[in-house]
Amino acid sequence: MIARRRVPGWVARTVGRIDDYRHILAIQLRAWLRPDPPPSFATGDGVPVLILPGIYEPWQSLERLARALNEAGHPVVVVPELGRNLGALRTSARVVARRLRASGTDRLVIVAHSKGGLIGKALMLGPIGHRVLGMVAISTPFGGSRHARWFPDPTVRLLSDLDPHLGSLRARHEVDPRIVSVYASFDPHIPGGSALAGAENVVVDVVGHFRVVDHPQVRRATLDAVARFAAGPTRGV
Repeated sequence: MIARRRVPGWVARTVGRIDDYRHILAIQLRAWLRPDPPPSFATGDGVPVLILPGIYEPWQSLERLARALNEAGHPVVVVPELGRNLGALRTSARVVARRLRASGTDRLVIVAHSKGGLIGKALMLGPIGHRVLGMVAISTPFGGSRHARWFPDPTVRLLSDLDPHLGSLRARHEVDPRIVSVYASFDPHIPGGSALAGAENVVVDVVGHFRVVDHPQVRRATLDAVARFAAGPTRGV
């Protein structure tokens, strides 16, 4: 189901952009000061949660959400091999798959931000996709972003709405019912929004691409979705 977005006025959009960049800069600093995940992430009796950040992002971009999931009883899996997540989608999906095979994780839920959601969908469509019970994708450009067409970095241009590899991923719908897409009412980086037909779509009344991850409504939606995926039957591929 496609949820309706309420687009805020220009003042709210401008203030939201400033807060958004302040948020991601603070995360980059936190990642430099505390590069390693806490030991508690390896503990918990619940279904493991795989954390997939967006492009240029360290795993700490999802740290607060990961800690909330860990406190709810879920072990949290991070993939240091992704680095700053600059690889192509298929390459990154293979990196994640190798990590999961090595760890023996055979039943999990993905929580992803931005490009991480595209990697997650590619993983769900791949050889070990049956291990994934579902995915919560936050601010993910499932349809690509027209802003990425002109970005100087070719890695970002891979997220363009005109990129053929992203187009082939967009054309695959088998796993969409196992995805919850959560996104802001206005995302300056994804003007077309993150709605995904066939998935559950949750719109949060906030401006931004990065800071939406720490919004209380996103935290509730993520915890609820992870619990449902863990408890319910696997759907789709």
